[in-house]
Amino acid sequence: MMAETTVAQEKRIRRFSTPRIVEHWLAMLTFGTLVATGLAQSFFSLDISRWIILKAGGIDTIRFIHRFTGVVFLVATISHVAIAAMGIILRRWQPSMVINKNDFMDAIHDIRYYLSMENSPAMCDRYSYKQKFEYWGILTGSLLMVVTGLVLWFPVVVTRFLPGELIPVAKALHSNEALVIVLLIAIWHIYNSIFSPEVFPLDTSIFTGYISRERMIREHPLELAQREGVRIEEIMEQGKGLHEIGSEEALP
Repeated sequence: MMAETTVAQEKRIRRFSTPRIVEHWLAMLTFGTLVATGLAQSFFSLDISRWIILKAGGIDTIRFIHRFTGVVFLVATISHVAIAAMGIILRRWQPSMVINKNDFMDAIHDIRYYLSMENSPAMCDRYSYKQKFEYWGILTGSLLMVVTGLVLWFPVVVTRFLPGELIPVAKALHSNEALVIVLLIAIWHIYNSIFSPEVFPLDTSIFTGYISRERMIREHPLELAQREGVRIEEIMEQGKGLHEIGSEEALP
């Protein structure tokens, strides 16, 4: 029985396709480049900013890299939204990232769990409420960055059709939203992907495309039950068995 459970624990499940893995790599590279080149321009008086500008070949080169990367980021963001929309409309994909009432109920449930008012954490489907809130925070921030970036890149064209006051507003939004996204990723995303006890030292699922069945039981039991065509009670019972085995192995 223990051997069967161990095999189930070690079984890996395909979670992300190759296009999603490539998309994540592209997002990391473009975002990192935009952050480095953008903040170097915004905080040019800092020593680190001057070092980045000099190493890149000057302010004109930094601006070129920032704008070129911004175009790549624009295409990637629009493609992501368009593919998701077409997939849901034409191919009947499940809108698994859409926030619904259950997500708020799960958040309340977890708060009660952390306060020892519930016996177990919330049972999540393909994406938890944490992942959804993070996703929409980054996506909406990215769209705002794209729009304000284009306004700052082509101010003359924009002011032909819109009031000139829009330019300083776009500059403030672009800089401040950049800091918000950086903090969101640095504090929330990086913690959940690297420093969280559940995945430390690194969550490799977005790089390999696979996740262990044990993590699926623990983090996405509803999705696993649907994948395997079993009742959620069976999945939760397996989760209890894995927990008991882990506790026994921890004993001297």
